[in-house]
Amino acid sequence: MMDGDKDGGTTQRRLLCVWLPHWPITRLRQPPLPGKPLVTVNSEHGQRRVVAVEPGVDGLLPGQTLAEARALYPGLIPLEADPAGDLAALQGLAAWAERYTPLAAPDVLMDRGPNLDHGLWLDITGCAHLLGGEAALLADLSARLARQDILARLALAGTAGAAWALARMPGGNERIVVPPGGEEAALVLLPIAALRLAVREVAALRQVGVRTIGNLLRLPRADVTARFGAMAVLRLDQALGRAEEAIAWPRPAVPFHEVLAFAEPIGTAEDLSYALALLAERVCARLDAAGQGGLRFVARFFRVDNSVREIALALARPGRDAAYLAKLLGMKLETVDPGFGVEAVSLAAEESAVLSAVQAEAFRIADDLDGLDAVVDRLANDLGPERVWRVAPFPSHVPERAVARVPVLQCAPGWESDPSCPRPIRLLRRPEPIEVTAPVPDDPPILFRWRRRVHRVRAATGPERIAAEWWKSKKQDLTARLESDLIRDYYQVEDADGAKFWVFRAGLHGGDHTPRWFLHGLFA
Repeated sequence: MMDGDKDGGTTQRRLLCVWLPHWPITRLRQPPLPGKPLVTVNSEHGQRRVVAVEPGVDGLLPGQTLAEARALYPGLIPLEADPAGDLAALQGLAAWAERYTPLAAPDVLMDRGPNLDHGLWLDITGCAHLLGGEAALLADLSARLARQDILARLALAGTAGAAWALARMPGGNERIVVPPGGEEAALVLLPIAALRLAVREVAALRQVGVRTIGNLLRLPRADVTARFGAMAVLRLDQALGRAEEAIAWPRPAVPFHEVLAFAEPIGTAEDLSYALALLAERVCARLDAAGQGGLRFVARFFRVDNSVREIALALARPGRDAAYLAKLLGMKLETVDPGFGVEAVSLAAEESAVLSAVQAEAFRIADDLDGLDAVVDRLANDLGPERVWRVAPFPSHVPERAVARVPVLQCAPGWESDPSCPRPIRLLRRPEPIEVTAPVPDDPPILFRWRRRVHRVRAATGPERIAAEWWKSKKQDLTARLESDLIRDYYQVEDADGAKFWVFRAGLHGGDHTPRWFLHGLFA
């Protein structure tokens, strides 16, 4: 639960920062070798410099040249730094951390000298009770990271700035919990660099004796802004909760989310199906309390190897029938590989809408709609939701733009036909070029060749002039400029055999382009 506690009251925001001080080395998963420390290096201004160092190695620091590092440890093992690989692995770790909260994101601070600063953000607002409280959640997360040999420090506070600073505080505990409202007391003794300021800003503040956050708090805000810029005051306000700070979460927050963790990993289809059924009941109960129905559900399976598998389900109409939802999800379980076991399963209604009750006795339509819902849901989840659709009118005079694909059960305006402008029963996917003999400038064709066959025109009506919307750009692509965005003059023509066609001339005589003829549709 993200927006409130169990009783429906408001919950103060709680942000967990996980600092991974040796992430570029840790994620390589290589065993340590005595006397041969592992480092990552890159090229900077023509020199090879150390980016990250294996934990527990004295004398080696990020930023040193490779020559200096080899002078201290001749047998060191240098590996090329891979920032993209580090970030991809960090994103995978953030996905794994969604077992604790649906809001988990990587944290990479770029301006921290020669080494990037890696960590994770977790918004556990209203989620801690699922694991027995905040302390228990932090202990469980810390233990799981330790089993993966990932060195981490955790800090929980009411603001992102405070959590970030305390997680990187030198010395102290590996797990820090700041009570709500206690951010200022926890930050006053920390160095000024804990505010995530650029190196040059930290140096400028230190030159005037501002070395701790408490020193900065005692200075007049206007003087600090005038001399050092607005960033120092902004970071201070963010850390103390006086200013909002946005975090780039991989996906938006979902209010209807439930997690089920297991004491021992599970892997059989029966156990996974039972877990989904239990989660479906919980999510649907919360949807019912909110008067909502789910449109898109996502189930995620957190395996013991720290990887995540997921299945998604889309409904044609908002729904909150737990048994029906569990049945549809169970049909997709065969695509989930549990590996060596699944430690936790989550279910979220990522899209929802207001769901009102239908009086079946009064309107006698509920049974028909429910039956159609089941058919559409089965087809959409077997074939893919993008392959089950219907057409609806779209406000455009250009024929190929006059229709749009919409969900099968979505309400759409009805079709309106103009008897004075009939349209062909079959419209070609794309207008096909034809060779035409026709008097100029505006007469209909006398004969035309289409698909290597000559058609002599017996009767014709027109023209009906259609042009693209004036706000459409004529520079979209060459095809649009030559065929779609030029003025079209449409004719209904009938050949000597009685077949009727819909043809048009694109362009005007005397313009920049020679008019071209196309066949666009066939009448009955």
